Amino acid sequence: MADAQIGWIAAIIIGGIAGWIASALMKSENGLLLNVILGVLGAAVASVLFGVLGISFGGWIGYLVAGIIGACILIVGSRVVRR
Repeated sequence: MADAQIGWIAAIIIGGIAGWIASALMKSENGLLLNVILGVLGAAVASVLFGVLGISFGGWIGYLVAGIIGACILIVGSRVVRR
């Protein structure tokens, strides 16, 4: 998350958008706070996974893409745990 070079407020806003898009893609009904958490944590998870693969994103668009992918991963993970 620190590599993205965006501020905390921007990270929360972009994370909320990423979480909202991911919940729409995954047909998951989450609240606004959970969307923000999923987006921010999802971006962190995706940046670690992409770092292992040698892929890097930069700026707010990269943070948004990583947030969407990571939030989708977290949604799938939470569905597996709930079952």
